[in-house]
Amino acid sequence: MAATQQYTFRAQKSMGVVGGGPDYVPSEGFQSPEGFVRTYKYTVDGKLLGYALPSSVRVIDAETLQLVNELPIPNVIEIGFSPLGTYLSTWERPVKLEDGAQHKNLRVWNVATGDEVISFTQKAQENWDLQYTSSEDRAIRLVASEVQVFSPADWSSGITDKLRVEGTSAVSLSPGKNPSVAVFVGEKKGAPASVKIYGLINLTSPTCQKTFFKADKCTMKWNNLGTQVLVLTSTDVDKSNKSYYGETNLYLLTAAGTFDCRVTLDKEGPVHDFTWSPNSKEFGVVYGFMPAKTVLFDQRVNVTADFGSHPRNFISFNPQSRLLALAGFGNLAGKIDIFDRRSLQQVCTIDAPNTSWCEWSADGRSLLTATLSPRLRVDNGIKIWHCTGGLMHVQMVEELYQTSWRPSLPETAPPFGNTLPVAPAPAASVESFNASKPTPTKPAGAYRPPGARGSATPSLFKREDEGGLPRDGAYLSPSRNGSSTNLVTREREAGGRFGSPGPHSRGGPRRHVPGAPPPGSAPRNPPHHEGGEAEGKKKKKANNKKDKRGGKEEDKSGLVNGASASPNGTASPNASGTPKGSGKAPPSLNLAVVDVAVVSDTTPAATSPIPPTPGMEGLDPLAKKIRNLNKKLKAIEELKEKVTRGERMEVTQLKKIESEPEIRQELNALLADQA
Repeated sequence: MAATQQYTFRAQKSMGVVGGGPDYVPSEGFQSPEGFVRTYKYTVDGKLLGYALPSSVRVIDAETLQLVNELPIPNVIEIGFSPLGTYLSTWERPVKLEDGAQHKNLRVWNVATGDEVISFTQKAQENWDLQYTSSEDRAIRLVASEVQVFSPADWSSGITDKLRVEGTSAVSLSPGKNPSVAVFVGEKKGAPASVKIYGLINLTSPTCQKTFFKADKCTMKWNNLGTQVLVLTSTDVDKSNKSYYGETNLYLLTAAGTFDCRVTLDKEGPVHDFTWSPNSKEFGVVYGFMPAKTVLFDQRVNVTADFGSHPRNFISFNPQSRLLALAGFGNLAGKIDIFDRRSLQQVCTIDAPNTSWCEWSADGRSLLTATLSPRLRVDNGIKIWHCTGGLMHVQMVEELYQTSWRPSLPETAPPFGNTLPVAPAPAASVESFNASKPTPTKPAGAYRPPGARGSATPSLFKREDEGGLPRDGAYLSPSRNGSSTNLVTREREAGGRFGSPGPHSRGGPRRHVPGAPPPGSAPRNPPHHEGGEAEGKKKKKANNKKDKRGGKEEDKSGLVNGASASPNGTASPNASGTPKGSGKAPPSLNLAVVDVAVVSDTTPAATSPIPPTPGMEGLDPLAKKIRNLNKKLKAIEELKEKVTRGERMEVTQLKKIESEPEIRQELNALLADQA
């Protein structure tokens, strides 16, 4: 079967099969079924297409669109085919039967005859289907901590082999001629997590195993040859509080046990996506805090290509391993960058905002993007792009739930030449779509305050891929006192310029007070004799001690650098107007000049460890005591009202009420003294 560009879609009120380019018209042989289609599935080779209706499951020939078989199974939620399309699996929601027997909600059917060959009880919808080898000679299923092996050629014989590993939470069967089984056991009660690989023929001892911590669950991806597996481990909680989504690590293991290691990633942050190349010789990883970094590794975890840091969270090779798509979906802008794997040159950039599904066609020359519900309920539709960036087809579908290309084997597609193919003329749907789009307006851009307008954007506010500073772990790490690192300081240390700061910005110059000397100038009264600086420090310590004692003791030295100390801590001249100890004429005294830095260092508010109570600065000690006693009496009156309402009082509250006569007696005595 030659590779085609046929695709299928499923919506709230319809299901359709659309033929390939260049016209992309709906296939006439397919009639949209009545009622809601819950799911559909192609076989691996794309020969059969099955879809579930509320009352039955239909299987049709994907080429002729003729009915192959219809199974009268109601309420099917999930379906799946075996690799060769011999068997069809269906899953229904488990229900309680009237006779009390277990509901066999996972059933396997022979596609050709429509007979049920075996059934199981499967409560969880996640990983519900059986896993088959490429030749369909074995099938496995995980039940509790036991991996059960079946022979599809003789389902009636039941379990032919089994592997029990205590605590197993995930299992993955490799493709290829010599299949292996990877078993994952999560971290529990201080014991490390582990991944063990067994040969499917011999399940007695593992051929490869690795233990590690910080792994509650995992995702495993085999290469197409089945010789190596990538294991992405993750935790639900990140104890370092650097990520809301937990901590992730990536490991590489070989089925033969000759090599295993942790994939070292040089940027801090989660692993967003990873995938094998179809040639099984390399894999790509998108990792790190945004903007994420994208790197290709070989089979020995050596870096073969680095695509830099950009806002991306998706990576996908085309089936021929010639082109590589890197994109940012979800809450990112939806930019798709296409790279030529041979030259590592960027081919084009596709703007596909609000994309929730992206997939290469079987011939590797087209890319399908779609906006699906319930991710977004507006602008649902399908767009097909040529690998060189041109938009080939658009189909808007209301409440679109699922879409995909018709698969085919990679060897059926024509190979790529030295140059990429030229994009054909777009379909008529593209022209009508462009005509219906509103005229784009010039983007207003980000808001900038008046003080920053007309200047270049500081590198601090740029993304790393736009020339900004790198957002490494130390860049935003908290300091010892709990506050974050000064970003402006890091900007200056990196050699950048923090824009044109305004008069009140943190990174700008010090605010200039009219009449005051410019920042950085020499002080007005510098010391002119040795020991002046030491005497100044002694004076400051003496002032601190005086403030702690309430200012009752006077300073014994009385002079700072030859000038008498005034109550506010500034130096006052002598009768002749010349400071003592200075041999030069003093500068003219300007009462309007206030040095903000000096005042802030010598005022009592800056040096006193306990700030004064608001509203009590001008009260004498007697008035303060009277005020405090009145507060206590007011609190006692409130407690009496609670007792009147019948509220339950604590012992301390009752004692406070009993102390009312003593407080009133003390208050009367103070009022008499004040009079």
